Amino acid sequence: MSTMYAALLRGINVSGLRRVPMAELRELLGELGHEDVATYLQSGNAVFRGATDDEGALAAGLERAIEERFGFPVDCLVRTGAYLAGVADACPFPAARLEGRQLHVTYFDRAVDASRFASLDVEAFRPEEFRLGDRALYLYAPDGLGRSKLAVALGRPAFTRGLVATSRNWNTVLKLVEMTRD
Repeated sequence: MSTMYAALLRGINVSGLRRVPMAELRELLGELGHEDVATYLQSGNAVFRGATDDEGALAAGLERAIEERFGFPVDCLVRTGAYLAGVADACPFPAARLEGRQLHVTYFDRAVDASRFASLDVEAFRPEEFRLGDRALYLYAPDGLGRSKLAVALGRPAFTRGLVATSRNWNTVLKLVEMTRD
């Protein structure tokens, strides 16, 4: 039995740095034995069919292969299509009424406890808001991520230390759900 997965690469192809061409990423995933490989955008979104159910092993294998091929480390999160659909379905904000640029999901490598963010004065950032989910953080930024003061605050080392985290806007979240649907 095989499963559809999404690989979420962190921090590639930003400002021309840490370039990982998507054609080469697709080729690399194929060389790792994965099937039905496709990429979405240039920002590190790939989907593939894998024969194992170990997301951590898939991510570690991809990280090693990327470092060998491109010469620099890249953090990767690998998630099943079912997980991605669950995150989309559990969105605590009215996603259908928002623009894709107003809603973001940050995926984490593990569960994150709300106590990590206890020192954050959330009222100071209104109308921006965030909520935690299953290894995910939902961010509502009505003026978009580029103007979000809450996004900047949430990205501080005090809140992210020790985590692998990567964010996607709501349009990308939904596209990856669609691409990984079995």
